[in-house]
Amino acid sequence: MKPFAIAGIQMKVSAIHSNVEMMKLKLDITMNLYPWVEMVVFSELCAFGPLLHTAQEVPNSFELEMQEMAKKYGIWLLPGSIFEKKDGKIFNTASVINPNGEIVNRYSKMFPFYPYEVGVTAGNEFCVFDVPDVGRFGVSICYDMWFPETIRTLAVMGAEVILHPTLTGTIDRDIELSIARAMASVNQCFLFDVNGLDTGGSGRSIVCGPDGRVLYEAGSTEEIIPIELDIDRVKRSRELGILRLGQPLKSFRDNIKDFSIYQAGTPLPYLDSLGPLIKPKKLDELAKLRQKESEYNQEATPMGFKGL
Repeated sequence: MKPFAIAGIQMKVSAIHSNVEMMKLKLDITMNLYPWVEMVVFSELCAFGPLLHTAQEVPNSFELEMQEMAKKYGIWLLPGSIFEKKDGKIFNTASVINPNGEIVNRYSKMFPFYPYEVGVTAGNEFCVFDVPDVGRFGVSICYDMWFPETIRTLAVMGAEVILHPTLTGTIDRDIELSIARAMASVNQCFLFDVNGLDTGGSGRSIVCGPDGRVLYEAGSTEEIIPIELDIDRVKRSRELGILRLGQPLKSFRDNIKDFSIYQAGTPLPYLDSLGPLIKPKKLDELAKLRQKESEYNQEATPMGFKGL
């Protein structure tokens, strides 16, 4: 058994004022209640909320304060994410901090929640890092999880635990919970999904094991979620199969196809036919009139001629 303890912090997030001091207080509480915790994960955009005007350059004072907190308690820390200003663009970026208070990696969300997260640029680099004598961890943010290629790539890079800060307050949370279980099982890894509250989400954070089973699902109130993971379960699952049955990572390795849809320049006529990536709108007046005309014609068709 290779135990490693992670705590997710599901807390209220304000869009009006900074949440940094509350994050620090939650960290203090967590580490005093559960001094055996070795890593802490916050939700997406926890520090300053989901509004773009909070974007700032990185490194910054927030990151420095989080570095000091990680060093204070000797823990690994993923303090959610913030909107980052970089090269005239805005990214959704998370920092990974080690127990010495050092930045070991940063990750920018690859799939902003378009068409609703308008104004955010997609990142293009995957993020994995090693915890010495424990295992390899990967970072994914919220909507990334809806694209199986992202988690699969982290798994192929050796990630055994996926840290997944999330901001979901929408009615599709149930769907996300099912995706979390699916991603954990098909990639045979732990998945630690931490959602916020209020403007930071609707809670229901979830932790899944490498067989897709739910280790814990939070409610919709503030919670500290400390869980000790047995990292060896990942290797065992990947070597022997999920429940000693399917071995999807080995099967993927041994039978990788030339998926032409991923090749640059490949025509994708069906996807192109779906139209632009924009928010759905009400039917325009012409569409309404055509619909009304069609309904009128159906009603006016004599019974004997229907279907001819």
